[in-house]
Formats: sequence, structure tokens, C-alpha cells
Amino acid sequence: MVEQTRRLVLGGGTHGVVGRCRDFTRRALADWRWPSGSEAVDDAVLLVSEVITNACLHAGGPHELVLRHCPGRLRVEVSDGSAELPRVLPPRERVRPGGYGLVLLERLTEGWGTVPTGVGRPGKILWLELPGPA
Repeated sequence: MVEQTRRLVLGGGTHGVVGRCRDFTRRALADWRWPSGSEAVDDAVLLVSEVITNACLHAGGPHELVLRHCPGRLRVEVSDGSAELPRVLPPRERVRPGGYGLVLLERLTEGWGTVPTGVGRPGKILWLELPGPA
């Protein structure tokens, strides 16, 4: 099985990042022949939007978005400079509207988690895996 990878270096900023990542994801999925307007594409773009937004809100902005595609599967990886791990807050602890990104990860992905960025580099990589289109 051949894996294809797309990488978008973001540098930790927040301005316009969510839209750039959604567009980048749509283009990559179109290149990989995922059907435009399909539920699989919509789910992938929604989840990229959510995890990038979380990196902007809670980690100072994402450093990089990596999409790894092989037949039947998409892996999304978002790195940031914060060692703080994501956690789902109960509704009574949410201080502003929203806070459903991690709930969506639980419901729409085949799995998700975090790993440390690497030796000598602070931060983490949040990853998620989605099934390809039917």
C-alpha cells in the first residue's frame, strides 16, 4: 500500500490559518480522488477545521498540518508548541460556546490521540484517522 503525504508548514501563527488548512485539505482530497461533496470529504474538512481551531485557541497556533493518505484511510496530524494535552470538558465547565471539537473526534474518527513532538522540540502532535470514502 503506497502512502501519499501532503505537508503544510504554518509556523505557529493564527491569522487565516483555519481557512488555509480547510482549502489545503480539500485540494489534497480532490487530488486523491475523494468525491467532492461526499460525507467523507465533509467530515475530513470539519475535523481539520476543529483541530486547527483548537491549536489556535489553546496552543498559540499550529506549526504544521500533515495529511497521510493510503487507500481506505486518511491520517491527519497537527503539531503545535504546547505540551498541554487536549481534554473534553463537561458542558458545565465550558466558558464559551463551542467546545465540541474533541467530541466530534470521538464520534467521527476511527481513532485519535497525541504524541510528543520529538526530542529537543517542545509540543505535541495531535493525530486522527478517518476511513476513506465508501
